[in-house]
Amino acid sequence: MRVGSLLRQLPLPLLAVLAMSSAAAAPKIAPYGSWTSPITPDAIVADSLKLGQVALDGDAIYWVEGRPAEGGRNVLMRRRADGQFDDMTPAGFNVRTGAHEYGGGSFTVAGDIAYFANFKDQALYLQPPDGPPQAFAGEPGARFADAVIDAPRARLIAVREAHPADASEPVNTLVAIGLEGEHTIRTLASGADFYSSPKLSPDGRQIAWLSWRHPNMPWDGTTLSVGRFDDDGFITGIVTVAGGTDESVFQPMWAPDGELVFASDRSGWWNLHGWRDGKTRLILKAEAEFGEPQWEFGMSRYGFLPDGTIIAAPIRNGIASLVAIDTKTGKLRDIATPFREIKELRVGNGFVAFLGGSAADARSLVRLDVKTGAFEILRRGSSLKVDPAYLSSAQPIAFPTTADQTAHAFFYPARNPAFTGPKHEKPPLIVLSHGGPTSQATSTFNPSIQFWTSRGFAVVDVNYGGSSGYGRDYRRRLNGNWGVVDIDDCVNAARYLVAQGLVDGQRLAIRGGSAGGYTTLGALAFRPGVFKAGASYYGVGDLEVLARDTHKFESRYLDSLIGPYPAAKALYRARSPVHAVAQIDSAVILFQGLDDKVVPPNQSQLMFDAVKQRGRPVAYVSFEGEGHGFRAAAAIKRSLEAELYFYGRVFGFAPADRLEPVVIDNLAEE
Repeated sequence: MRVGSLLRQLPLPLLAVLAMSSAAAAPKIAPYGSWTSPITPDAIVADSLKLGQVALDGDAIYWVEGRPAEGGRNVLMRRRADGQFDDMTPAGFNVRTGAHEYGGGSFTVAGDIAYFANFKDQALYLQPPDGPPQAFAGEPGARFADAVIDAPRARLIAVREAHPADASEPVNTLVAIGLEGEHTIRTLASGADFYSSPKLSPDGRQIAWLSWRHPNMPWDGTTLSVGRFDDDGFITGIVTVAGGTDESVFQPMWAPDGELVFASDRSGWWNLHGWRDGKTRLILKAEAEFGEPQWEFGMSRYGFLPDGTIIAAPIRNGIASLVAIDTKTGKLRDIATPFREIKELRVGNGFVAFLGGSAADARSLVRLDVKTGAFEILRRGSSLKVDPAYLSSAQPIAFPTTADQTAHAFFYPARNPAFTGPKHEKPPLIVLSHGGPTSQATSTFNPSIQFWTSRGFAVVDVNYGGSSGYGRDYRRRLNGNWGVVDIDDCVNAARYLVAQGLVDGQRLAIRGGSAGGYTTLGALAFRPGVFKAGASYYGVGDLEVLARDTHKFESRYLDSLIGPYPAAKALYRARSPVHAVAQIDSAVILFQGLDDKVVPPNQSQLMFDAVKQRGRPVAYVSFEGEGHGFRAAAAIKRSLEAELYFYGRVFGFAPADRLEPVVIDNLAEE
């Protein structure tokens, strides 16, 4: 359920450069939603890129970029020290692992040689600096991720997820794969349900890694272990450093002087700790997150300069920053940047590389000089050029919600210099519910949010209870309360904006993907009368079906969000929108990838059939070849256009765009 609202998680960058200027004449009065916008679906998908995993090899920077124009293919890229850019993997190769279904950690690189997982066959390939990829290693039914080079022993250490032919639960282990000869695969660690983050000490004698067991997710509780290599390269003398069933450890990493550093949420925040010779110390205490939910392999929020200084990207109140930390004194120094979203942070010799987003730029690949603070955007997630007069700025809001709590969101007013709404009307509101549900809404420039606001919609992107970026207690508000807290917070965000006189309370819509799709459907079913329309992208309609039919990584996730199944079967039914369709009085549109293994297509089909039988307006748009989160340009474009067409029919306005119609059952009865 990690892939959240399409508006946030889709690859939304653009190569099209649109020169626009504010209209000099007085704005034209036109119904909200019908405004002409230069931010078109074609512009949003044109040559767009989804930037992913970042790695360093000396002064060279490597990353993965997903290309919707190539059907969502992931390409391994390199920026050489001399500034030259290279496509490392040719057509026919897709750098993506299927481990945990969400992937991440799909390649590693050392000495100008990259090793990557190819999505089609899930085998490992060696990519030399020049020439085609070479088959390296693989096993039938096995997926590999999170690899690290063990140079002293001429091997690669990685997580292996083996899928048995009998379709029983996959087996996860930590393995070593020889770099020479027959590339023999040997098991180094087994017995836990999940493994991640293998890291070798500077002297190559020790290895640290994370593991966890059902029913935990890695943000619930993980164990950090350290062991030594014996003469045969196996791990011995294993000790537990930190973690357990109720403590989440994130990103173990060895400092240059041999201290093991990691982020632990034992204080209520993922703060940095150090471990050496059996003793643990707190490096820095702060109400800030130096970790995040580990939905993918290889995530990174900090690293070391050669002198041991930590460069980190903590998150405070949902907003990231860049800091330098003296590990001896614990003193922190802010590094000024315009970026409010920072991911995949990698630290080199005097510089850092990361994926950064700001109010002006969508998520981009950035190289920043640590000493001067000067930075260069190496690869833009979006090169869309829009007159700022068309752009709606994110306004952080904190609003009251259930049980005298406060929740958080980013509000985007409708904005277009060429148009204004009728005098006595207010704009319709789209409430965004992100996925995860532990993900996080950010204030990073997002062309798809601007797609809506420039047409006359207001948008509120909700960080409901359960979201990351606000500490462990906020994240755990959802434990046992999925389908309650998230829905309440989305409803209360809408009601707050209505009470402020900012939006039309009669034209409220809610939309989201995956877990956000569940919240969307739940809000329509369990809070009838609030929203007039909802758009669910690969959302969950039947929790029982999800509990019985999902992949290993999330197979016990609902234990914490709902309760153990089948013991809590009655609660699963009570919180499943498909069993409350009789209460839905809103119009619903459902989008679904037919190759989705996380939330199978039967979920959307069940909801469509039930709502249609109920007699409420409903539409279903499916896509062959798409999984959990749309990757191809055609699917991204079609879904945006279909959703706009749907809102036009439901809210009673005529979009300015030329749109392919969508079949909406039961709409004639309205």
